[in-house]
Amino acid sequence: MECLLAVSSSGLPATSFVDRYAPWMSRAAQSSSNHCMIPFCHRAQSRHSASPSRRKLKTHRYPRRSKLPPEPEASPMPKKMVGGDALLLHTVQEKRVGELSTNDSFHGGDDDFVWSPQELEAISALFERPMPQKSVQPTKERPLPLPSPHKARPIGAPTPKHHIRSAARSLLAARSSFADRVHKNPEALIGIAREIAALPADSDASEVLDRWARFLRKGSLSMTVRELGHMGLPERALQTLCWVQKQRSLFPDDRTLASTVEVLARYRQLRMETEMDQYLNSASRTVIEAMAKGFLRAGHLHRARKILLFAKDNKRTIDTSIYAKLILEAGKTADGYRLAAAVLDELGEREDFNLEPQDCTAVMKVCIKLGRFELVENLFHWYKQSGRNPTVVMYTTVIHSRYCEKKYREALALVWEMECSGCPLDLPAFRVVIRLLVALNDLARAARYFSRLKDAGLSPTYDIYRDMIKVYTASGRLAKCRQVRKEAEMAGLRINENIIPLISELELKVSSEG
Repeated sequence: MECLLAVSSSGLPATSFVDRYAPWMSRAAQSSSNHCMIPFCHRAQSRHSASPSRRKLKTHRYPRRSKLPPEPEASPMPKKMVGGDALLLHTVQEKRVGELSTNDSFHGGDDDFVWSPQELEAISALFERPMPQKSVQPTKERPLPLPSPHKARPIGAPTPKHHIRSAARSLLAARSSFADRVHKNPEALIGIAREIAALPADSDASEVLDRWARFLRKGSLSMTVRELGHMGLPERALQTLCWVQKQRSLFPDDRTLASTVEVLARYRQLRMETEMDQYLNSASRTVIEAMAKGFLRAGHLHRARKILLFAKDNKRTIDTSIYAKLILEAGKTADGYRLAAAVLDELGEREDFNLEPQDCTAVMKVCIKLGRFELVENLFHWYKQSGRNPTVVMYTTVIHSRYCEKKYREALALVWEMECSGCPLDLPAFRVVIRLLVALNDLARAARYFSRLKDAGLSPTYDIYRDMIKVYTASGRLAKCRQVRKEAEMAGLRINENIIPLISELELKVSSEG
């Protein structure tokens, strides 16, 4: 009653308070009346007898907090509500509000949490609107790291020998003897040749070679002999060979002998006309090839030819580069065309046919002079089948061969092949291509390659200016003819008298039409 009076005095409506707490007060009064009917001693005995092992309650310094209200279960609601679903959500919300209000009125207490309709609406709005999706960022490809020198080789592979040798050479150079550092050192060997060349005319080369004898090995003086040949001293080269023959530790030495024979043959001091066959029978392949090279550089083509015939009859093998050099030297003059054709046939019969790019191109050029265009095509086809890429010089040679054979369309197809292969065009290539386009009367492409030639920083030759004037004259482009003629005169080239009448004729034709 005191509580009722306190509530009434505080100004709160007594009826609402009593209605709210009436069930709780009735149950509390009943339990208190029952509790008072049991004697105190019996209550103590029953408490101790009921749980004798129960621990005594401890008085906590910080009492526990009151239990939180149970969290409402999250209902699996769809993200978007339309039509009857929205009505169902509204019904569920009203039902939950009613349940919460009933529980609040039953349990009582001002500390219990109650969901307001506004909060429920806010929560339902969260379920109604779509959740924002996280944008997927494109993955950036990380560039691969640069290969380290120690990771360039596969795991477990041994170190290449050239790395070991280079490292050992640099480490052991300081500890190696002076002889090991001299007998393969080009500077030291060329220095010996210079000392020999500086000797007086009445002195012998042995005066210098004796000082270096203990530092030399077999084959060391071959470079010295070649250097004496470059200096134009074949007598000193022969003196060096004679000194080597007296040294038991340095002779026999085919490399020094081959170098000396090549120098003597080059300066036409190898006199062995009657004894050549006897000498070649006992000579090695290195010496025979050196003799042939010396005769070729001296211009003795028939002697070189004699050596090739001797090798063929005695089944001695000679490098194919000797054949290519002989064909090139013989094809320089019209008198040597017959000899070049004969050597070409012998070269084609070789089973071990192998030519370097420069030798192959040289043979092609001689074949064009001889008019044997099928050999040019065969060589070009063989070179590509060997797995090697043709050079710009070879492409230019084959295009010129097809131009001389008047196969303009096939030559133009080879130009596109050369462009697709990525070969940069040089001045001879531009000249051949422009000449081909002028023969096809293709003004647009000829002008394009002419501008590319100047953009590449190359200076047009007289042939290129002449061909451009011809193609402009044939097309009736008088202004372009005058412009090209002026450029040629500014470059210091004088236009031939055969071209001037073409320009004059075009001028008369334009003036008559005007």
